[in-house]
Amino acid sequence: MDDVSGSGLLRHEPVYDGFVASEGPRQEVAEAIDRHIAEFLGPVEFVLHEVASHLVGVHVYLVEPTERRPYRTLITSGMSEQPMTVPDGHGISPYAELMLCLPADWPMTQAALHDDRTGWPVRMLKQVARLPHEYRTWIGPWHSVPNGDPAVPYADGTPFAGVVVTPMLTVPEAGHRIVVGDGTVIDLLALVPLHPAEVALKVTQGTGALIEALDRGGVTELLDPDRPSFA
Repeated sequence: MDDVSGSGLLRHEPVYDGFVASEGPRQEVAEAIDRHIAEFLGPVEFVLHEVASHLVGVHVYLVEPTERRPYRTLITSGMSEQPMTVPDGHGISPYAELMLCLPADWPMTQAALHDDRTGWPVRMLKQVARLPHEYRTWIGPWHSVPNGDPAVPYADGTPFAGVVVTPMLTVPEAGHRIVVGDGTVIDLLALVPLHPAEVALKVTQGTGALIEALDRGGVTELLDPDRPSFA
């Protein structure tokens, strides 16, 4: 993972030796996430549940296309089971969930989910959601996570080899935070897959250079699987 300034790579070592079972979500938190999805994202088509989860149970909700949001939306529920290890002074919640959007015709059958060429966005969401707990660290806006070291594409035929965490652009600002009845605040963050050159741009030239490149290409969390690199 690289830091928010783009000054270089931060390499982390796993904290846990072996499988650590998730304690499961607090009911009040899970219900707040459900309500938030219904209000801001749309009706849930189905949920990809984890049965045996390491550290946190990262379930992925598939929100079907609507007239207001004519594309599929994937959102995690469970990353916020535990707080991230956020250093003092950053002003963000230690609780977060992640989302990204897929074209309306992206296949989401069981066969497609088990095919790396079409199932990689779900796998990527789960990997990034578990990362701060696995390494006792944190992620926030404009952190980027290469897919491996060195970075490799998520699947054959896919040009993307990393991801950057961003504020959501397809959701109004009122939907960027989930407030639970007990006062817990969960930040809802987007993932934008990156080409290798865009990952390198962030590391070598910093966040501002990457933001400028993505803005130039009109890139949002709605994945265009055929988009060119803008680095």
